[in-house]
Amino acid sequence: MGLVTVGEVKPAFTGKRGFRLNSSIRHASEWPISDVSSDLTVQVGSSSFCLHKFPLVSRSGKIRKLLADPKVSNICLPNTPGGSEAFELAAKFCYGINIEINLLNIAKLRCASHYLEMTEDFSEENLATKTELFFKETIFPSISNSIIVLHHCETLIPVSEDLNLVNRLIVAIANNACKEQLTSGLLKLDYTFSGTNMEPETPLDWWGKSLAVLNLDFFQRVVSAVKSKGLRQDVISKILISYTNKSLQGLIVRDPKLGKERVLDVECKKKQRLIVETIVRLLPTQGRRSSVPMAFLSSLLKMVIATSSSASSGSCRSDLERRIGLQLDQAILEDVLIPINPNGINSTMYDIDSILRIFSIFLNLDEDDDEEEQRHHLQFRDETEMIYDFDSPGSPKQSSILKVSKLMDNYLAEIAMDPNLTTSKFIALAELLPDHARIISDGLYRAVDIYLKVHPNIKDSERYRLCKTIDSQKLSQEACSHAAQNERLPVQMAVQVLYFEQIRLRNAMSSSIGPTQFLFSSNCHQFPQRSGSGAGSGAISPRDNYASVRRENRELKLEVARMRMRLTDLEKDHISIKQELVKSNPGTKLFKSFAKKISKLNSLFSFSSLKPSFSGKASSESRFLFQRKRRHSVS
Repeated sequence: MGLVTVGEVKPAFTGKRGFRLNSSIRHASEWPISDVSSDLTVQVGSSSFCLHKFPLVSRSGKIRKLLADPKVSNICLPNTPGGSEAFELAAKFCYGINIEINLLNIAKLRCASHYLEMTEDFSEENLATKTELFFKETIFPSISNSIIVLHHCETLIPVSEDLNLVNRLIVAIANNACKEQLTSGLLKLDYTFSGTNMEPETPLDWWGKSLAVLNLDFFQRVVSAVKSKGLRQDVISKILISYTNKSLQGLIVRDPKLGKERVLDVECKKKQRLIVETIVRLLPTQGRRSSVPMAFLSSLLKMVIATSSSASSGSCRSDLERRIGLQLDQAILEDVLIPINPNGINSTMYDIDSILRIFSIFLNLDEDDDEEEQRHHLQFRDETEMIYDFDSPGSPKQSSILKVSKLMDNYLAEIAMDPNLTTSKFIALAELLPDHARIISDGLYRAVDIYLKVHPNIKDSERYRLCKTIDSQKLSQEACSHAAQNERLPVQMAVQVLYFEQIRLRNAMSSSIGPTQFLFSSNCHQFPQRSGSGAGSGAISPRDNYASVRRENRELKLEVARMRMRLTDLEKDHISIKQELVKSNPGTKLFKSFAKKISKLNSLFSFSSLKPSFSGKASSESRFLFQRKRRHSVS
């Protein structure tokens, strides 16, 4: 059997000739064969094709090699890319039948033509040439077409890799995406300079959702390529979020009986962990102004903790904790409520250790900023004598610290309801923030009160240590009123709250009355004065000022009366307890000293005896009595 050329094949096999199916052999295709009996059977997978040697040999170098022996009438092509469907299209092309090349079969045809060696070496305008032309004209210029074809290449490995088809598609996607970004930027500049209204533009990440059809390996390669080409970080973040949401659907189900989320099986759990770790590696550069939303970072961290053992995913977890810590001022309570690993040894509801590390990262970053700002200040002083106060109220850094302190207080109030939370963990969190982070301590007081209510059986020493974290001088009037009547607090706490409240009242009265202001000038620098009702401002008339002072005096008198009643109740309780203890242990010294302290406090309420003879010695003793044991003061 001799070889024939393309010119010899075409007249013998025209598209007009009738074909029929050889019913003696079952195969997948329904396209007919010629009236001439077949002399070749091709086995592709589970399908058999009864064909002729001449048209196949004329265009396929691989089949030509297999039919080197004229006696061969059966060949097997088990590794044909695209299977029987791709081979059928290639065989039709060999017979001169027009075939439709589209987005769904172009990858199969290109790989099949490479496998069957249907190149220009054996025939002009062969299948490999036609498919390459289709790629250049239709696929590579379009992002969406490239993504579709790239998805079909997943089942054509390793032939699609050997052809370098996968890399070419990925590079085409990256180049086109960056071209769109550049074009969009230039259009914005044109509209800006021309002053015309800009038409609504298509989002730069319009194609990002299409990447969800790719497997994890191809998706990772595409994102790495667009990052290297300079695609904006916010667009990359949106692409990562979209892919994560779609790829993790179905891996987690809700068990109505347990009321918790459970992983379907071990394989799904591994797949979920692999996806999350890959996404974390693809995240944009870390920074306080990161384009990655805090809610997304928190969700990734929760997934890592839920799907990893104690020893695995350490670097991924550390990376996420650092990212969250860098932009902690953008977080809300739900972002930091991270459940504990159900397979771990801890019995608490939330991962306290992770939150400790996250807040520490934020605070360490704040300290680094302080050092950098000091160097910046010195340089500015030398060069331009211009100094900017970064710690002034309302500055970005101070605002961030206040947001984080409020977040911490809300977090403490939430975890305080956990019955398994130890006092040491709670105190470690409460003492983590520096003194200047909290302008008011009402949130911390509320968290401590909740903890004492949920844990009524803790030791007195732990109760005392817990209350030491509260700065009594930063409590509002409402919080002071509640603390003075709170039976869950230690007696020392209630007494100290009353003491500081009285000092503030005296300072307020002295500022309103005027003549007695000098009596408390020595203490004014120690305790923050509560703002008045506005009396004394420059635009207030004398008559309005007098009415305001009278109203303040009435309020102060009512407050003093209430405090006297509270102190009287405390003295009665003290006397009764003292009598009982004296009967059982006459030598008790503890309550004798406490009685002396109460008598000193009682003398402070005697406003009728307020005279300049208020001795400096007594003042120093009372100050020494309630001297705060810092780091944090007792609330």
